[in-house]
Amino acid sequence: MRHKKDQIINLPNLVSLVRILLAPALFYFAVTQQPDWYIGILILAVFTDVLDGFLARSLNQITAMGSRLDSWGDFIIYSTMAICAWILWPGIIQQEQFYFIIIVLSFTLPVIAGIVKFRRIISYHTWSVKLAVAVTIVGYILLFTETLVWPFRIAVLFCLYAAIEEIAITLLIQRELVDVRTVWQALKYKRNRRKSAANH
Repeated sequence: MRHKKDQIINLPNLVSLVRILLAPALFYFAVTQQPDWYIGILILAVFTDVLDGFLARSLNQITAMGSRLDSWGDFIIYSTMAICAWILWPGIIQQEQFYFIIIVLSFTLPVIAGIVKFRRIISYHTWSVKLAVAVTIVGYILLFTETLVWPFRIAVLFCLYAAIEEIAITLLIQRELVDVRTVWQALKYKRNRRKSAANH
């Protein structure tokens, strides 16, 4: 949760910005019914999600601004994925609508909880969300390339746990924090805050 002084312009932030700018391209290929190009751009967007975090750590350019930009990029891309899937593959969505709705709610409800409490998109970057995203992306691509169905359904379990943990963190902490990796870290922060208040 410690960050260097915010830098608006650095390489990791530029990579996150590229991810955000890929959203219109995803919409274009969905609306024009070009699923192969859509999947290709989606894979590129996912790669930028991995790359910006790697660069931030490697270059020691981890900033609160970068964490928030990364979260904005994630929210925009995942929202775009949900809408574009409906445009490109309405039949598959109809068949898998139960799982699709749960996954969409799992990604949106924690964001809504954060906006209600802190008036901004949360940037926790929990390990459970990272795992849920990885499993969901793989399941999403396998489902919509009509390769396998079950990985997408399994992703529901990972997404539910990640959502519950993020909402729990939001309820536990009193002010907005970035890069809270687990609910246990949030509990530790809350205990330390109480001790600090008691000492004063």
